[in-house]
Amino acid sequence: MSTLSNSPQTVLVVDSETDFLDWVRQQLKASGVRVITETSQTNAFKIFCLEKPDLVIAEMKVRQAGGLDLLAKIRAESPNAMVIIISAFGTTQAVIESMKLGAFDFLRKESLPFTLKVVVETALKASAELRAASPSKPALTVEQFRDDIVGQSEAMQSVFKMVGRVAMSDAPVLVTGESGSGKELVARAIHHYSERSKKSLLAINCAAIPENLLESELFGHEKGSFTGAATQRIGRFEQCNGGTLFLDEIGEMPLAVQSKLLRVLQEGEFSRVGGNATIKSDVRIVAATNRNLEQAIIAKEFREDLYYRLNVVGIHLPPLRARIEDIPLLAEYFLSRIANQQHRPMLQLSAEAIKMMEAYPWPGNVRELQNTMQRACVLATSDVLLPKDLPLGQVSVAPEIAGVTSANLGALSVEEAASALFSALTREGEERELLPWLEEDFTRRAMELTGNNQVKSAKLLGITRATLRKRLERLGNPGDQGVSAEE
Repeated sequence: MSTLSNSPQTVLVVDSETDFLDWVRQQLKASGVRVITETSQTNAFKIFCLEKPDLVIAEMKVRQAGGLDLLAKIRAESPNAMVIIISAFGTTQAVIESMKLGAFDFLRKESLPFTLKVVVETALKASAELRAASPSKPALTVEQFRDDIVGQSEAMQSVFKMVGRVAMSDAPVLVTGESGSGKELVARAIHHYSERSKKSLLAINCAAIPENLLESELFGHEKGSFTGAATQRIGRFEQCNGGTLFLDEIGEMPLAVQSKLLRVLQEGEFSRVGGNATIKSDVRIVAATNRNLEQAIIAKEFREDLYYRLNVVGIHLPPLRARIEDIPLLAEYFLSRIANQQHRPMLQLSAEAIKMMEAYPWPGNVRELQNTMQRACVLATSDVLLPKDLPLGQVSVAPEIAGVTSANLGALSVEEAASALFSALTREGEERELLPWLEEDFTRRAMELTGNNQVKSAKLLGITRATLRKRLERLGNPGDQGVSAEE
């Protein structure tokens, strides 16, 4: 094991199980490090103060106190101390609180045969570098976890670690991920674990507010600044001064508002609509989007300079289909929460139901899973949920064209579907061009299905809202230029 020093480095391992301590000693024996083992938190801290080991590996649950308490005491004594927390259960709370307190890493015990040596080597190298640089950081404290983010997959463990690392800074964060993946929950976790947690967290959906009102919603307006402005309005930036502002669907923000937002990020000041006074506001921005903003920049629909201002720290939420191991955990979590809210016994999932859920792609992600569990609880006829109790993917928006319906669309091949569409071109003797016809028909049907909601229609069609708006104008049916608040 390579280090920056020729002298052996010391690793202190703390765990209540002596068999595990012996196993770790054997694993690190050939690495050229000195291993000290201890079973109690109190003695471990005394050893740390005496020996000043290069690395501490501590179990979450040890005698007399927990690993997080030991971590907090060690970091208070030595802010640059390297500590790895290990646990058989990598809960959301444990991961985030460990990283917030300054842990080098959080490892689940089941992964140690594959990860221990590599992570220890990396930590020891970092320890040597830190000792040479001697940086100093204040100790952090543990706070009670209240956020509803659930997951034990490696992908979500990485998300929790990032939340723990960025929470104590004021850097803007851009959360990306598909719709329904839990981006707002990440924003709430960042705020909850930050020093701004005692101040307000305000959320605003940039896609759910008409363009002419979004600027007023964010920055406020003066009385008489436009028709309908009967009184002065205080905007969100003033309302959450000292707190956090969550800008959801930031990719749908109009360019004119983007320019003013950029000024706030650069200068920390703005003016109300119709006002001349300069207002300063200390607000941390957490933005979220399910769009590819880099493509939006190329399409001149999003400012490149604003993108780099927002994306100081990026957190990507994986889709649910990419973390299959979290599906049973999430399902049971929702069932438990529903049972508590409705004051009823918790329903159980059958093995067959779990297998079916793990095979389903979950296009609506965690939100769809939550809704599925809610529907199952309402419709269940027993205390065990079977596959038949889970209405997976029953909501369809496929239009009926030339006999192609939502019931048989999935069974058609591409050739069969294309043949059906082309045959429909000449029905009733009327000749039409395929693509313009489909564009018009699909656009109108999407608007009907979404109640003239342009944002939802654009997502349904796989195009941007700006493209949809131009298409509606070209078709002579602008539809509802506003957007309903329901997302």
